[in-house]
Order: sequence, then structure tokens, then C-alpha cells
Amino acid sequence: MRLSRYFLPVIKETPSEAKIVSHRLMLRAGMIKQSSAGIYSWLPLGFKLLRKLENIVHEEQQRAGHIPMLMPTLQSADLWRESGRYDGYGEEMLRMQDRHGRDLLFSPTAEEMFTDVFRANVSSYKDLPLTLYQIQWKFRDEIRPRFGVMRGREFLMKDGYNFDLTKEDALHAYNRHLVSYLRTYERMGLQAIPMRADSGPIGGDYTHEFLVLAETGESEVFYDSRVTDIKLGERDINFDDVAQCQGVMEEFTSLYARTDETHVADEFAKVPEANQRTARGIEVGQIFYFGTTYSEPLGATVQGPDGAKTPVHMGSHGIGVSRLLGAIIEASHDDKGIIWPEGVTPFHCGIVNLKTGDSEADAACESLYKEITALGLEPLYDDRDERAGAKFGTMDLIGLPWRITVGPRGLKNGVVELTSRRTGESEEMTPAQAVTKIAKIYAPHVPVKGHGDVEPMSGRSFHTWM
Repeated sequence: MRLSRYFLPVIKETPSEAKIVSHRLMLRAGMIKQSSAGIYSWLPLGFKLLRKLENIVHEEQQRAGHIPMLMPTLQSADLWRESGRYDGYGEEMLRMQDRHGRDLLFSPTAEEMFTDVFRANVSSYKDLPLTLYQIQWKFRDEIRPRFGVMRGREFLMKDGYNFDLTKEDALHAYNRHLVSYLRTYERMGLQAIPMRADSGPIGGDYTHEFLVLAETGESEVFYDSRVTDIKLGERDINFDDVAQCQGVMEEFTSLYARTDETHVADEFAKVPEANQRTARGIEVGQIFYFGTTYSEPLGATVQGPDGAKTPVHMGSHGIGVSRLLGAIIEASHDDKGIIWPEGVTPFHCGIVNLKTGDSEADAACESLYKEITALGLEPLYDDRDERAGAKFGTMDLIGLPWRITVGPRGLKNGVVELTSRRTGESEEMTPAQAVTKIAKIYAPHVPVKGHGDVEPMSGRSFHTWM
């Protein structure tokens, strides 16, 4: 993309309404614009990043065998009355009526909707296991929406739901989701620690939140420092392997890590004092097992091996996709702006022309732009007739991990300058060497391929005929 043709309304001043780093930088970098309290327009750069995170979530969910779909944002109140949650959910639920006086609500979550789809179409245990998910806009009417996308009213969320015959099967689904979430966050350059948490209005006996450590986190967390040393990495995980998924669960949750809601001081005291840590954490996802909490009142049953009707065991699993952008910025920034990890950067590198209009500089930039694009990568070429300081300031603010600077002086010696946004270190090299290095840097971050043509949960027998 050529910056002269892109819509990137960056601003120099820090907006007075922005209280935390991510909110300030997202506004300044031209990623979002507030539409009303807690509701934002996603401008091109922000939308591009949102879609990149969404794609990573899709890839990892389907790698785990989960099946995507999409529910309506407006739900009938009748389903929520049937489950018993309509009156108890609270004022965060936005309620309304259509012209016929029928009660509706704007989706804050979708347990009822997915359960309704399941009960209408699945009747035999042979059709299990089944995990369905969506990435959809949700609405919760927060009393004081603040902190930008970290605590808004409208947000993009992945929510998934598993349906299993037994508790043991459902707990395997729980572990499977934990593994897929760990890989998702690591691909985004985040360390999200699974912590025992409170289930809240969702309900259930088992739940873990995934928290990114940051000063602006809404939760106080207590943890054993050794948990920060555990990484999933590039392990080859067989999501059908119960023991392997259970092993990962135990590895990541055996050390003490809890939010303030579930903190047990006596248990924390057993952690070696040198390893005891308290901090703030940003919740970026949560997984639940809630058994038959929804299947029993909603009649979501299957015929079991013995022929008897059995309510299915369920769980739900959420990732705050739009919130993740704020969390990444809170965890990765400096006083100049955002620092995007390579796995989520909106553009893979910036190209800065120090003297637009100079034939040699223009030609070198055009060549770099074409060569990087030919690799399947996306550069952002600042071809504007602006002073160098303004160009550097824009690149630092929007946070591209790598920048290639091209100027007449360097070209006389046959070199350009490659700069790391994270470290600030610069290295002179030939344009060809710069392209090669960029290609090598991004080789581990090529999107997952070869999974989209494999049928998720391919061993199932379930089909629907019209």
C-alpha cells in the first residue's frame, strides 16, 4: 500500500477522553473513531488489524476441529425465558420490541441460540462430539464504558459451544479449547496465562480466564512466576488425543495462578516466596464447562447407546477479538507509539523515502515495494512529499515492526537502512539483503495452510438433508 493513497488519519495530540495507553494510541494512529459512548467506527488500519486477528482465531479453531457458523445479533427473548436467564442477566442486556410487540434482545452471548440449533437438528449420540462457534458483534450496555475497546459496549467476540455425551467428553473439549487458545495467543505475540476464575452469569463448575499481564488490567492476579516460562511453541498437537490435551492442561494450570475473585491466600502462601507475584491482568478469553445447565431446561437431548434420552454436556468458550487489539498495545508499546508483533502487524514493513521526487530514491523504493510484495508480504510505502521527521513519526506511531529507510546518501554507497521498531537498532545493507532479511523474519508467521480443505471433526456421522 502506498501511504499517499491510503486513509490513515493520524493525530499528534493526545485525546483528552483517552485514559489508558491503548485507547490513546488507537485514536492517534487512526485506527478507531468514537461513534458514541463505548461504540467505535473501525477505520481502515484498525479494521485491517481486526480482520487479521479474526483470521488467526478462525485458523486455530478449525485446526482444533471446530466448525464456524454465524448467528443473528438480535435474539428472541423467548429462548432466554426458556433457559431462565432473561430476568436475571441484568441491565447490561439491551432489550427492545419489534413492531408487533415481540420482545427481542441484542446478543450479549449465545448459549441459548446455539442450544436451540443443536436440539432442532441433533438427536443421536452418534452425531457427537460437536463444537460450533462464531465470530460476531456483541452488545453489553456497560454503565461506564471506558478505556476504548477494552471496556466498550459493542465488541467483536468469538464464542463457541461444545456438545458432548458425557462429562468426560466435555472436559476433553474444555482441554482442547485451552490448547487452541494458547496457540492463538502465542501466534499474536501474547502470553495469556490461564487462571482459575469465577464463572459469573454464564454458570458452571470449571472455568479459566486467559489474562495478559499489564498495568492497566482490570483484575488483580496472583501467580507463581514460573508460569511465565511455559510456552506451547510449535508442538504437534493431536486434538483427538485425550491424554495429550490433558497433559497440556496440567502443564499450564498446575502452578498457582488465580484472579482476585478466586484467590485463596492459604494456597498462595504455599508457593515459594521468591516465586510469588501479584500484578494486574487483562482478560482476553475464557472457557467454561457447565454440564447440563442449558441442555436440561432447553431440552437438548440425544438418544444414548442404551436408547434413553440424555441431556448433552456443554461448555462455552470466548475470545474478545476486538479487545485483543487493546491488550496487544498495552503489552507492546513505548513512548513513540505501538510496537506490533510480527504475527499481527497490519503491514509487514514500512518503506520510507527520504527524498520523494529524487529519481534514484524513487526507483529504489519502487523496486523494494515490488520485491517485497512479490514475496506475498505487504509493505506500507510512505511516498508522501513530507519531511523525514513526519514520516518517521508516523511509522513509529502505527508500530510496524520493521522499517526500510531509503535516501540518496545511502544509495550512493549502495545501501539502505533496516530498523527494528522494538529495539531501535538499525543496520545498513544492500536493498537485496534487506528484502532477504524481511522474508526470513516473516517465514514463521505465514498463515496456516492445508487445514481449510480438511473436514472438521471428520469422523462424525451427522449430516442434514433438505
